[in-house]
Amino acid sequence: MKTLRTLIAGLLCFIAASLSSAGVGGGSLYLPIINLVAGLDLKTASTFSAFMVTGGSLSNVLYTLVFFADPKSSIDYDIALLSEPSMLLGVSAGVLGNVMLPEWLITALFALFLGVSTYKTFEAGFRCWGAESEEVRRSGIIGAQDGEEEEEEPLLLSGEGFQGSIQWRKMVVLVVVWLTFFVLHVVIADKGDKKILQIRPCGVLYWLITLFQVPLAIGFTACILYQNRKMQHQTPDQEKDNQGIIVHSRMKELPAVIFPLAALISGILGGLFGIGGGMLINPVLLQIGIPPQVTASTTSFMVLFSSSMSMVQYLILGMKAVEEAAIFAAVCFFASIVGLVLIQRAVEKFGRASLIVFSVSIVMALSVVSITCFGAIDVWREYKNGEDMGFKLPC
Repeated sequence: MKTLRTLIAGLLCFIAASLSSAGVGGGSLYLPIINLVAGLDLKTASTFSAFMVTGGSLSNVLYTLVFFADPKSSIDYDIALLSEPSMLLGVSAGVLGNVMLPEWLITALFALFLGVSTYKTFEAGFRCWGAESEEVRRSGIIGAQDGEEEEEEPLLLSGEGFQGSIQWRKMVVLVVVWLTFFVLHVVIADKGDKKILQIRPCGVLYWLITLFQVPLAIGFTACILYQNRKMQHQTPDQEKDNQGIIVHSRMKELPAVIFPLAALISGILGGLFGIGGGMLINPVLLQIGIPPQVTASTTSFMVLFSSSMSMVQYLILGMKAVEEAAIFAAVCFFASIVGLVLIQRAVEKFGRASLIVFSVSIVMALSVVSITCFGAIDVWREYKNGEDMGFKLPC
């Protein structure tokens, strides 16, 4: 019976990972499946979810960097650099809020916020669909007037015009940011008798290290902003990189701080609701006006950093059932590739990147239903067990 439940859970996770391959992580779908279908407790389900989100995000990033060298679908490292420090800081603040706020309030806030985000994402999808339809109509008229079609440029570029899928300098900076926040999280981690250092929870040193994340995130973001502006002044004619001219022209129109602010809010809500920030930062980037392909690739890249931090921390703190979690992660890895291939073929066939937006919208709508029901069950369980359902102290 247990084996059958595990197989059903694996199949459902495969479907969820395929649907979530547009850069939203899928943690809000994995958690109820592992808890309710596979029958694992909530704590274990959370660790499994971190592994599965990491597996799915890793396949997305590898596919984008290695197997699909399309400039229109490449990762925007500038957005990732500006967003990652603030997102990691927001996750820490959100986790603290998760401890203090009652479960029923978190569930209600999540349903409200994600419901609004789902509506806005569907709206962005229809807006993108309309713009694509207009572009197709306009191209048809121009083509009929000219009597000939322009030859399309190949997707796989070479030479100086295409800088390559991996920008190693920016990748190194992202890894340094990740490692810095990771060390701080590990130092103050408190998982019962599993401690890296003997730091008393909520002691003076604990709060100093925790609050140090604020100037750390501000410092990283300020340095990245300064470096970006310095590079823009030095090479004003070379801004057309592998992200395409649309992304960079759009970034110029917006205040640079919009990206770290959006990432901070997404990180707070992600930590508060116990899901990856991809489902929250993805709609924000779409609303800002970043093209759907770039949004999907960049979000997956950012989710890989945030989810891998949770996964490695669970490993260091001695999580159980690592082999089972790795199997589920492998399922999500291959399922995400399947989903990516299907989405990319659909985009190429119909010429509509809005399909990616609708894919994100469907996952978000399913997440509203799953997490709301899952949260309601958890709240009812707390009520039946007579647990405290009010606000709590952080320690």
